[in-house]
Amino acid sequence: MAKYLISFPSAAMVVPEGEWEEVGRDAHAVIDEAKAAGVYVFAGGIAEDVPPVLVSADGSVAEGGYPWAPPLDGGFTVLDLPSRDEAVAWAARIAKACRCEQELRAFGFDRRS
Repeated sequence: MAKYLISFPSAAMVVPEGEWEEVGRDAHAVIDEAKAAGVYVFAGGIAEDVPPVLVSADGSVAEGGYPWAPPLDGGFTVLDLPSRDEAVAWAARIAKACRCEQELRAFGFDRRS
């Protein structure tokens, strides 16, 4: 089994007026299916109203994230799945529910974690 990150940036989620409630229902239904299937690890969205801070190796703290990186926002789901093919299938279900493309990435395995 491997853990997969299925995510989208906020700008990708363009939902027509009046459809947000339906999208929310559909997205939560897919998450409920993942929980029932025993593959759900966690899901959520980046709290965009809470600004990031950058904590240096010396412990100093600066407002904002990496100045050279694009902002990190949007939503994500982490699932524990037996294959990349299954991860693609779950990403497709989430994409359909959210009405936007999803990016799929595999987490590297660290046997000590």
